This record gives sequence, C-alpha cells and structure tokens, in this order.
Amino acid sequence: MLVPKFDGMQEKAEAQAWPETPQVLLQRLIHRIDHVLLGKRETVVQLLTAMLAGGHVLLEDVPGVGKTMLAGAFARVLGGEFKRIQFTSDMLPADVIGGAVWDSRISEFVYRPGPIMANIVLADEINRTSPRTQSALLEAMEERRISVEGETRKLPEPFVLIATQNPLSYEGTNILPEAQMDRFMMRLSIGYPSVENEAKMLEQYASGSRLEPHQLRPVLMLEEWLRMQREVRQAHVHPGLLEYMAKVTDATRRAPELELGLSPRAGRDWLRASQARAYVEGRRYVLPDDLFATGEVVLAHRLNGVSAGGRQAFEALHRILRNTPMPVSIAPQQGAGRHK
Repeated sequence: MLVPKFDGMQEKAEAQAWPETPQVLLQRLIHRIDHVLLGKRETVVQLLTAMLAGGHVLLEDVPGVGKTMLAGAFARVLGGEFKRIQFTSDMLPADVIGGAVWDSRISEFVYRPGPIMANIVLADEINRTSPRTQSALLEAMEERRISVEGETRKLPEPFVLIATQNPLSYEGTNILPEAQMDRFMMRLSIGYPSVENEAKMLEQYASGSRLEPHQLRPVLMLEEWLRMQREVRQAHVHPGLLEYMAKVTDATRRAPELELGLSPRAGRDWLRASQARAYVEGRRYVLPDDLFATGEVVLAHRLNGVSAGGRQAFEALHRILRNTPMPVSIAPQQGAGRHK
C-alpha cells in the first residue's frame, strides 16, 4: 500500500499546532507571487518546492522575462534577510564571502561579512563572472558554511541561493563548473508570457496598478519556514519509489548517449524535492506523480550528452524516466501519472 495510515489523533495534533495549515500558507504565498509574475504558476510552485527542500535554484532564460523579479518576490514573501550579488567579470571571491579587514581601533584584522551571509541570496547573472569567483560558492551551497582566512563560519539558517544566468550564447558569459551545477537542486526556465498575460501586464503598467516585488508583504515567519523544512523531510516514501529512483540514476550512468550520469547527490535532491512537492500538495507521503513532476527539473541540468548541446541529454533523461518500470510493489494505477 503506497499511502501510509496515520493515527487520527496524531493528524489532529499536528493540524492544531499551526494557526493555519501549512498548505493554506503556501497557497497564499503562491497566490501573491502570481500577481507579480503572471501566468507562471508551475514555475513558482517548482521554486517553492526547491526552497522547502533546502535546495538552491538556477533560473536560466533570456534577459527580461522576470528572473530577478521572481527571486525578489520570493525573498519578500518568505521573510528573512535578503542580499543580492550582481556578478561581473572583475568580481573576486572576497566580494562574495567577505574577508578580513584591518580595524585600527583594536589594531587587528576583523571579519567583514560578505553578501553570502543572508537567508536568501540572489546571485544575479552568475555566469558573467570568472570560474574562480563561482567556485567560492561551492562550500556555501553544499555545506552551508564558508572558510575565510583559515576560519570556518556557518551561514544563517535557512540559507538558499537563487542564481540567474543568461544562455551561454550571450556575450560575456562563462560555463559554470560541473561541480557547481550539481549543487543546484533545480534549473528552471520562465519563458515568455502568453499573449493574454502580456496584454494584462501592459494594462497594469498603463494604469499604474502593476504590483512590484518590494510591495509584497511576508507570508511566513522565519521560524515557520524552518519548521516546514523539517516537516518536509518526514514525508513517507514507499520503498518501491526509492527503488525506481535508484534504477533511473543507474540507467543514466549506462546510457550510451550520456558521457556523464547522475551523481548520488542528484538522487538525494530528487528525493527531497519529491517530498517537498507532496508537502505543497498537502500530503505527508510521496506519490509517483511527485517524482515525475520534479524529475526533469532536478536531474536534466546535471547530465552531459555525448554530442554538443543539452537537447540530447534531456531526451535521454525523458526516455529513461518513461521506460524505467515501476516495481511491482507499487499499484499499477499509482504509476499512471508518468510523462507521456
């Protein structure tokens, strides 16, 4: 049986512990951001899913579609301290993580925090800076700490990095190191708005009623966000689903059209994202649909095809997700939501 049975008194106690249920709060959060980024609800849900799972997100798209706006809107509704780093070609690692400066009052070096010391950090146009500066983020993204002048410092909790980048065909961009790409839980694309939503947006600008991210008010307190992250990890995952995930990751390592398969970190991130997706949907257990809803955005950017371009890797992943059989312990109807 895929859906676990919970004690009724336990469910009632958990529900009473929140003034409002977490799902009501999350839906209110999604609704507010919908007013800023019109017609992109699924992208909003995916970004929220990654943040609840404790992951970092890479927003990759052409300029002007709302990447920075989306990150700023999340920073406003989630509360906590927000910092923005505008990456440029001449930026140094110390500009990100901070460094030691001389304090003449006490005649010694003291640590000056960098913008990485925040709950939500927007790394804007991350692929415009050098690989050396990009690598300064590796320790922060995986271990939630930084090392400065031989001393290790913990980052605030929670900590999430939302990075934006333009496609590599644009002038002045660099390829992110593979180790850094693997540390992003999701890579998302916003895309152009529909004609209807673009017309509505222009109407809002014309009438002066357009809602900007800085006008949003927090929906969650920092403590509530941390508590939700803890509850996400308690979502039940059927052993059959874990077996399916392991088969998918193994298949990518043996696929002839892929030169780089999925790492164990990728499988862990997929698990956490599927638990968070279930939580957003109001469930404390994971369904196959949660795996299929998060699989491509969590896994595709970590794969390299044998030939140039990312399309081959995406098609290989799509085939593997579709063709890998669900274990017999999963009821047949439970696998009906896989990608067609």
